[in-house]
Amino acid sequence: MKPFLEKLISDGILADGAIGTEIYRHGIYFNRCYDELNLVNPALIGEIHRDYVKAGSGLIETNTFTANRPALAAFGLEGKVAEINIAGAKVAREAAGQKAYVAGSVGPISWTKKDAEGMGPQEMRSIFCEQIAALAEGGVDAILLETFTHLAELHVAYQAAREVCSLPVIAQVSLKHVGEGEFEGLLPEHAAMAIDHWGADVIGVNCCDGPQGVFEAVRRMAEMTDRPLSAMPNAGLPQMVQGRLLYLASPEYMAEYARRYAQLGVALIGGCCGTTPEHIREMKRFLKAMKPAARGAGRMAAPAAAAEVELLPPSEKSLFGAALETKFAVSVEVDPPLGVDPAKAIEGARLLKEMGVDAVNIADGPRAMARMSPMAMAVLIKERVGIESIVHYCCRDRNLLGMQMDLIGAAALGLNNVLLITGDPPKMGHYPEATAVFDIDSIGLIRFVSNLNRGLDFAERPIKDPTKFLIGCGVNPGAVDINLEAERFRQKVEAGAEFAFSQPVYDPKLLEKFFELTKDVHPIPFCVGILPLASLRNAEFLHNEIPGMQIPKSVMERMAKAATRETQQEVGLSVARDSLEAARGMKRVGGAYIFPPFGNYGLVEELIKIVR
Repeated sequence: MKPFLEKLISDGILADGAIGTEIYRHGIYFNRCYDELNLVNPALIGEIHRDYVKAGSGLIETNTFTANRPALAAFGLEGKVAEINIAGAKVAREAAGQKAYVAGSVGPISWTKKDAEGMGPQEMRSIFCEQIAALAEGGVDAILLETFTHLAELHVAYQAAREVCSLPVIAQVSLKHVGEGEFEGLLPEHAAMAIDHWGADVIGVNCCDGPQGVFEAVRRMAEMTDRPLSAMPNAGLPQMVQGRLLYLASPEYMAEYARRYAQLGVALIGGCCGTTPEHIREMKRFLKAMKPAARGAGRMAAPAAAAEVELLPPSEKSLFGAALETKFAVSVEVDPPLGVDPAKAIEGARLLKEMGVDAVNIADGPRAMARMSPMAMAVLIKERVGIESIVHYCCRDRNLLGMQMDLIGAAALGLNNVLLITGDPPKMGHYPEATAVFDIDSIGLIRFVSNLNRGLDFAERPIKDPTKFLIGCGVNPGAVDINLEAERFRQKVEAGAEFAFSQPVYDPKLLEKFFELTKDVHPIPFCVGILPLASLRNAEFLHNEIPGMQIPKSVMERMAKAATRETQQEVGLSVARDSLEAARGMKRVGGAYIFPPFGNYGLVEELIKIVR
């Protein structure tokens, strides 16, 4: 047999259909762990694979879609990740023989673990690495990343595949087609551009809601990339018929669309949920004498290289950038309103300007609460007060298209100071049912904004005018996994971060440890977070209910000894003053990021006296 990619490009390949559907048809219901069948009933899995090969499949997928540690943990099988994946690869390999290639199926962690959005990229990467390494050991010909709805998670999985093996990688997304060629959420164009940029060997779509939606998606993808395409639709939408879940798209209908995919130039064609050997047999008949149409002629050309742009130093980007280079800079957070009246925030900014702060910070929906847009608030403060803002911008609520539109708009409005963060999951806030986008995380966003400063858009296409963003990143010296936090900080700086703001720090030793772990990272101005505690109750809430916040036991004891709320506030201010003075004496600390508790700017003034 030819190498997989050589065969795919020269002749095209018909893949298989659904494994889960066939297991279900054999009377095994969804309360079982289908991946475990590789160990406990390999004969059944082998039979399903052989049925697809007999039907004409030139590539079969391993029965490992959810064979990752978090998904297997639901069945008490988290210790058998390697065993299940290796077995899945070997069963498929034996069934394929010399008639078909084998792709190691890897699904998203979020498919079965609903809180995956709260995982850090490193944790997710480790999970994917474990599964993919086992599939490679089992002897697959390629890695198939399928049914991903979030680009950020797909990117992590792709990086994991590249880290642990040298096999070809097929990267497939699942899109929400709402009819008439329209999609909600992730768009085919954006997916294709991002995956092309990463360097995946094959780009495609699977699942979706049937052949028609997948056709529209790959048609639009074809305009964005010259890489081989894949299309694996469901057999229509599922319906309950006499207590059983059925997919009603006929083999003939699926076969007709297989022909259309080939005419479009799609090289890897197969099926997803509901697709059976009968569907594949009919698709084989329609494609028997047909190769994928040639692609590339008339497609969108690769973006021309942008002229080298001389990046500006921080002092030429903003007044806050100049402050970071010349003195101990001070910024203070101002909360945008929950409604439309900005008067309180405007007055707070005016007081802070009189106190001599260098900039005000405007958070972006902190704790997943829907407040006024920080960009709108920053413009109002700029116009009515005349002080610079540092606009927080998170990845939670916007897709790549929305982010680029927002940021180009911010640049046009002169909002050059940005703090780029991932954002709190919606389940933390008032709207737990809201959808979190997370196309990318903060590291990816920093890289993209750095490209905007170089005159390149998110797809690395030249834009007319480079932006002048001063790029900040968030840091948590009190993180539970401080080694992971240090590594993420390293990646943020490498991506283009120019300054850092930390979470509130109450124990200077945490800062010292963090600086020791990151001593070899290129130094950037570091502004320590300072939040005066307003009361014992406030301290208990921050320590126990806010992720990443650590209040030392000694501080809690000092707060508890204070008999009244007023004396507790005095203790809180004293602790903040001590933390600020200690941090100011550290070589790496170049400024302070102060949080006024409950909008109490009087406490801020006391702290500013220390540094002015």
